[in-house]
Amino acid sequence: MKIKLKKQICCLLVFVFAVTMFSGCGGKNSKVTGSSDINSAAEVTNEAEPAATAETNTLAANIAGNTAPTDEEKAMVNDTLEDSYLGDVFDTKIPNNYSAYPMDATLDVWMPSNSILASVCDDINKQRVFEQVEKLTGIKLNFIIPPLGEETTNFNLMIASGELPDIILDAGRYTGGIAAGVADGAYLPLNDIIEKNMPNYNEWRNSDDERRVTSVLDDGTIGAVYGLAPYNEWCWFGTLIKQEALDKTGLEVPETIDEWHDFLVACKNAGYKEPLNYGSTYGQIFTGILNGAYGVWDWMYVDKDGKAAWGPAAPGAKDYLTMMQQWNKEGLFNKDWATADFNQRMAEAASSDCAVMMDSPDTMWGYWKQDNNIDFVAALNPVLKKGDKPQQTYHNFKSVGSIAAITTQCDNVDAACAFLDFAYTKKGWEVYNYGTYGDVHLVDDKGLPYFPENSLMYNDPDGQPASNLIWKYRIHDFADIRDEHNSNPLITAKGSYSGKIREFWTENTDDSMTMPPVSFTSEESSRQGELGTVLSTMRNEYFAKIIMGQLPVSAYDEFLEKAKAQGMDEFVQLWQSALERYNAR
Repeated sequence: MKIKLKKQICCLLVFVFAVTMFSGCGGKNSKVTGSSDINSAAEVTNEAEPAATAETNTLAANIAGNTAPTDEEKAMVNDTLEDSYLGDVFDTKIPNNYSAYPMDATLDVWMPSNSILASVCDDINKQRVFEQVEKLTGIKLNFIIPPLGEETTNFNLMIASGELPDIILDAGRYTGGIAAGVADGAYLPLNDIIEKNMPNYNEWRNSDDERRVTSVLDDGTIGAVYGLAPYNEWCWFGTLIKQEALDKTGLEVPETIDEWHDFLVACKNAGYKEPLNYGSTYGQIFTGILNGAYGVWDWMYVDKDGKAAWGPAAPGAKDYLTMMQQWNKEGLFNKDWATADFNQRMAEAASSDCAVMMDSPDTMWGYWKQDNNIDFVAALNPVLKKGDKPQQTYHNFKSVGSIAAITTQCDNVDAACAFLDFAYTKKGWEVYNYGTYGDVHLVDDKGLPYFPENSLMYNDPDGQPASNLIWKYRIHDFADIRDEHNSNPLITAKGSYSGKIREFWTENTDDSMTMPPVSFTSEESSRQGELGTVLSTMRNEYFAKIIMGQLPVSAYDEFLEKAKAQGMDEFVQLWQSALERYNAR
């Protein structure tokens, strides 16, 4: 039985006094207030208020730049909504309206886990960040976690049953997307609700046109709460070369396809049996590192005329396949490229057979540098002609993380709004991205949280690597303001250069052909999903067989004819219609 929301003034008064009494206040009947408007919900008169406010301001003033906070200072940061010590570090000021809190309520939240989260926290209900959010908002969270690997089945059964929780995280997995969820009566349309009950999210999403456009449906309906970043996150995937391979071959970082061929041949002659770890099934499918040199993309892209186009049908496809078939024949990349999973690829990466990886520099900082002391450098995506600008189909539209929907079965919409809205406050930004103050993060003299070298983030008592601790001491993927550049411990670790690599890729690569996050109507979604499955299966089969030499390159013509016969043009038109609606938002 859910606890119904209680907004009686007496409860509010009890909370206001309880959360703001510190050990340093002794038995004084004083109240500590912050820069929030928590007290706007009720008038509280107290003769000692000026003195208590002065005490809070003194504590808050000591936070920025403090490397050895006292217990009182830690308590103020971790146990209250005071946020004056946090700076305005982004182009857009993060809102800080806390007038909804505290709330006495319980919410059921469906949220899929993942292998990393499960390895560091066997019960999300005990995850320390969510426990802190409960303490700060007063809202009790009851997470419903589907078994690993059974998320889709569990979700579909839940939707079919009609017995829905209050909130669904990863709500976009609804068949037909958010639009279908609203149209089918599973998700609440939130336009009026957000404007009234989610002041922080409303202000944040409307403060930037890119955030606004990516968090609304084509017809203007706001069907969910979206993770929205303060900036365009850097590209996270590309080509990385072991420094030792450059040293052994005596060659510079290659730029063109021809230079890449010569470099990989030199690596093979230097003893690297499979110099390039190609990894088609992990990341490559949406960045187009090698095929992009030929203007060929793995899936949908925007052509030079601004029209939707299907990558495998691009004019340069046969040239790309000719090159890949030749490289495969020469043994320049791993033979298991079409099937290798993440763990298999990481094992291959650390071996003496591999010289080049296609992956995230954050990941390889852990597997190469930290675990095996292997230095590496970044290469831009290859081009055909020297001097051409590299291209990729990855652009971050300030829409990151998860999507949360409030369901039509929600018993307490006010509480659901308050819980989700907290993630878009300045305090929520700190808690979700950086965890608890004192043991996990500190705050620098500019008011930006950071992980000191002696923090739990880099000294986990269980010996977990930082790549796992992004889920133990913070929340990596949620409907919140994700501050990836500053709160990813793999980027911010002492000596790490993964962030510089990601920035280098992003700033020196043309991503104008990236398809934006368009949405489809229920009917379109069903049809494009049906056609997409057929086309994807056909592409995978033909491209793999041609690359492996089981079919001649001329078989591409047959592939293209079959793709057209199976509805390729209709598929592209569905995307074109969605693109036009997106551009008109």
